[in-house]
Amino acid sequence: MKKRIVASLLAVCLVLSAVPAAQAFGLGDILKVGGIGFIVDKFAKPLNNFINTLMAKHGAGTDYSTKVVPIISFGSGGHIGAAQVTGPQELVDKTEAVIQIEGNFNGNQFRVKALIPIDSKNPTNFSRVQGVGVSAIIDVKI
Repeated sequence: MKKRIVASLLAVCLVLSAVPAAQAFGLGDILKVGGIGFIVDKFAKPLNNFINTLMAKHGAGTDYSTKVVPIISFGSGGHIGAAQVTGPQELVDKTEAVIQIEGNFNGNQFRVKALIPIDSKNPTNFSRVQGVGVSAIIDVKI
């Protein structure tokens, strides 16, 4: 039942993003980001547990705290996904999202993605959380 609700929400977001009136106001992009953000929030704890188990299974576990948060990307168009952050508990608790800034170096020979843990889900008003790193990237299939 939960999977159907999540799938229905995502489907509505994608359909509305194709409607010309919604596109004119950027509503489709907002709904897609909101829908995927909702999915990331809903599955953050199970995803975090899965990543920790996966890493431990391969001898790459950590003694630090971890948490899954949304990724907000800029550069070659806006995208959203998720990342696992790791660090001391009080700093991980402060982390609300990761901003991904993309750019090209040396023409198009290198594509660079900078991942910055931040203390807000608002990409226009945030502070970097020093002492927290990104340990995993989660892609959301749509």
